[in-house]
Amino acid sequence: DLLLNEFGLNELRKSKSIQLSGGERRRVEIARALAKKPNFLLLDEPFAGIDPIAVSELKDIFRNLKKKKIGILISDHNVVETMKICDQVLIMNKGKEIAVGKPSDVSKDQLVKDVYLGKDFLD
Repeated sequence: DLLLNEFGLNELRKSKSIQLSGGERRRVEIARALAKKPNFLLLDEPFAGIDPIAVSELKDIFRNLKKKKIGILISDHNVVETMKICDQVLIMNKGKEIAVGKPSDVSKDQLVKDVYLGKDFLD
């Protein structure tokens, strides 16, 4: 019940998963993972298929998990949102690491811009 309340899922407890929005499904997935009291979460494309409000809610959840000392590893193509919440990022191209470091540093890397972010990416 604590996780349901914390993630704003109490009113959805009797809903079928097919009835949930993408953001609601994502919150359910994270709450379910946290029920095991992990020290670390691995999230694959957490921002995929959800609306901007749900993205914002997820970022708040991730910030709260950080405060609770729960580590998070995110693999996501939504670079802008991912870089906003990460302490460290690793950018890969064709299976090889091309940059690692603070988001503010990596986003300025010319190779990263050339092969991944594009010339219009704002630092």
